[in-house]
Amino acid sequence: MENGSKLDSPTNISLLGSVAVPGMIEYKTVSVFLVLLICGLGIVGNMMVVLVVLTTRDMRTPTNCYLVSLALADLMVLVAAGLPNVSNSLAGRWIYGRAGCLGITYFQYLGINVSSCSITAFTVERYIAICHPMRAQTVCTVSRAKRIISGIWLVTSAYCMLWFFLVDINISKNQSLECGYKVSRNLYLPIYLLDFAIFFVTPLLVATILYGLIGRILFLTSLSSLPNHSSNCWWEKSTKERNPGGKAEGAKMSSSSRAKGVLSSRKQVTKMLVVVVVLFALLWTPYRTLVLVNSFVDHPYLDPWFILFCRICIYTNSAINPIIYNLMSQKFRAAFRRLCKCQKEGLQRRNMYLTTNSYSMVRESLQAKSQAQRRRRGQPQGNVEQESSADDPQVGGQEDGREEPYFSMV
Repeated sequence: MENGSKLDSPTNISLLGSVAVPGMIEYKTVSVFLVLLICGLGIVGNMMVVLVVLTTRDMRTPTNCYLVSLALADLMVLVAAGLPNVSNSLAGRWIYGRAGCLGITYFQYLGINVSSCSITAFTVERYIAICHPMRAQTVCTVSRAKRIISGIWLVTSAYCMLWFFLVDINISKNQSLECGYKVSRNLYLPIYLLDFAIFFVTPLLVATILYGLIGRILFLTSLSSLPNHSSNCWWEKSTKERNPGGKAEGAKMSSSSRAKGVLSSRKQVTKMLVVVVVLFALLWTPYRTLVLVNSFVDHPYLDPWFILFCRICIYTNSAINPIIYNLMSQKFRAAFRRLCKCQKEGLQRRNMYLTTNSYSMVRESLQAKSQAQRRRRGQPQGNVEQESSADDPQVGGQEDGREEPYFSMV
């Protein structure tokens, strides 16, 4: 079988193939505008997620560590998959050479696969934290989360090195260069099915099962029967022993309100993560379905507008998570506001510093001019400051008819 082009092999998510597109100007305009808009918002949003977690102490939780890993993977997808799509659409051919073809394809799939693994990791972490709180005290820690994230990136990086042997520069039908696959569909099919099972089906199955168990614990059980409620019994008992009588009742009420606050916070975080998983499934389904169908038919479905729709869904999945965090998490929303406020205050301090320096320079210049004029009039130089105060009606308290110093006009 002949080597397929990047678009003929239906795994491509970022590069425009050599298929003739009716209304090429309209297609390029829509494609470039949407990709730039989504990628720009996604890059800024994911960078803000990384910054707020790294710079805010109370944001450094195990779950947020996995969200940082997800944000870095999404950044990689947007940069390696989205931006080359724009240049390829404008130039009409591949402009990055063979090294760019290998590297960009590698980083595309590295970001895609790491994002799937990060979603699976924070799903398992939430399940342990909510359903097994005693075990979570030793398992769900920031240091362990960092080790797991490092392992995910290392293993996935090694797995994705397979793409170095699957892609190369090809000549398309219209005699232009493109980054395409150099193996036949029969050889590529087992690789794709393995990728599909590990990085799409497995994360969704794990998420469906574990979030079902989490939902049963959080939303279908009473407060007294929650696993984390029993872990606080020792605190209530010791409080009663230390505060007999009326104080024990107040301590019990404080413990109950504390448990309710923890429950509400966990519900909020769980809802946010469920939305992230649901959007991951919905936005990746068009592309995965297209590839699955085209892998088994003789004539692949290669409608350019539908392929553009699949790509836009993938870029949206990588760009929308920071918006979800801002809408559904009070901590992220407050952290984003603090980050923007700090940047704004830094700019204001810089402008104030420049303004103060400019005013000082103008004031010194005007004082020098005033001294020069007084020397020409024969006035002594030692009493310049007293005469300046006497000349100023606002300082001296009375007006003597002489002209005001120059700096009073500033």
